[in-house]
Amino acid sequence: MAGTKVSRRDRIKRGIRKRLSGSSERPRLSVYRSNKGIYAQVIDDKAGVTLVSASSLTKDFSASGTKVEQSKAVGKLIAEKALAAGISKVVFDRNGYLYHGRVKSLAEGAREAGLDF
Repeated sequence: MAGTKVSRRDRIKRGIRKRLSGSSERPRLSVYRSNKGIYAQVIDDKAGVTLVSASSLTKDFSASGTKVEQSKAVGKLIAEKALAAGISKVVFDRNGYLYHGRVKSLAEGAREAGLDF
């Protein structure tokens, strides 16, 4: 039995992280979803460094609407920051969440803004 939702997500997350890792050529785009907001980071796992990050709860973020619409805006924001930092290709890490709803919306927003994954 899987136990709680959190332990189930952690188990799925470990399986995903076994298979994918971010490098300097192709860093990892990691998504975290809370009840209030959504967060995205572009991470170089080999160096152990977060290259760029974006969140729906920062002061410079101004999109309103539903959480799905905000997620799409965060995806566009992270893509713009990544492209400005010279990053065009990433590996998408859904972090144990289903590729549905807010996570899918963030990924679509990042793709629309020019990020390749």
